Amino acid sequence: MKFNFNQIFIAGIMKKLQSRRNFLKVSATGALGAMVLSEYAFKAAPVDPKTFGIGLQLYTIRDAMAKDVPGSLKRVSDIGFKYVELASYSNGKFYGYEPEEFKKLVNDLGMEAISSHTQVEALGITLDNAKKMAEDHAKLGVKYCVQPWVVEEARTTIASFQKMAADWNKVGGIMKQHGIQFGYHNHNFEFAKVEGKTPYYDVFMKELDKDLVTMELDLFWATKAGQNPVEMFKKYPGRFQLFHMKDMYTKEAPFYVPSTKDFAPVGAGIINFKEILAAKKIAGLKYMFVEQDWTKDGKPFDSIQTSITNLTTKLLR
Repeated sequence: MKFNFNQIFIAGIMKKLQSRRNFLKVSATGALGAMVLSEYAFKAAPVDPKTFGIGLQLYTIRDAMAKDVPGSLKRVSDIGFKYVELASYSNGKFYGYEPEEFKKLVNDLGMEAISSHTQVEALGITLDNAKKMAEDHAKLGVKYCVQPWVVEEARTTIASFQKMAADWNKVGGIMKQHGIQFGYHNHNFEFAKVEGKTPYYDVFMKELDKDLVTMELDLFWATKAGQNPVEMFKKYPGRFQLFHMKDMYTKEAPFYVPSTKDFAPVGAGIINFKEILAAKKIAGLKYMFVEQDWTKDGKPFDSIQTSITNLTTKLLR
């Protein structure tokens, strides 16, 4: 039997080439499979809503908080909120808890109390009351303390609004000594004309010390008053460290009485949050809080779930 070494040599080379082709084919298939699995895993992996740093104004769930503070806060944490803004301060306590107790309650749930709404009467303040308020909020560990309202009888003259601004500058100075930023939260009445002037622009934005009093812009109420938030940011850059995120179902002509039930979960209404959030650096935004004053079905936890889902899957991406 004669061996044809050329044939054997060539056959060997062909066998190696075939083996290499098979290896590359298997490798490519494996790499493709790994890529598909990796992409599937990436898409399927849930994103922790807390990483978006969204807050909740607890006024939204005020009835639940009145009945069960720890249980209500746990539900807020489970939904995915990272921060809370309080709406109950009285006699040195927050929702009936000592400042340190409430702070621990929130922190143990993986959240942080960032801000608190606290009424400073527009008709006048005392420095002693402001100092006590600042001390209690410092114990709570919040970064902001916000004036949320102006009593109706104090909205009748420009002089009254000017007195508020002067008083709040004093409060802001006291808060600053305790490491807290004072702020003002608007509704829509501040944009109505009083003696031919617009209190929000002609008094607050001019006379409030921007280093002592920041603005918490309620996007719902400003829009109801016919204001364009983005234009506000451009005119007063850096003045809006806090946002209240709330939506509305209907577009109406501007009005100035804070009486309506046209509240919607964030992203379920007509406000262009994408446009507003695109200008957040101009605004000076540091924290945002979901708030819904009223729900159609009386289920605020369902509404805030909708709000945070829309924010984390559509509006903040």
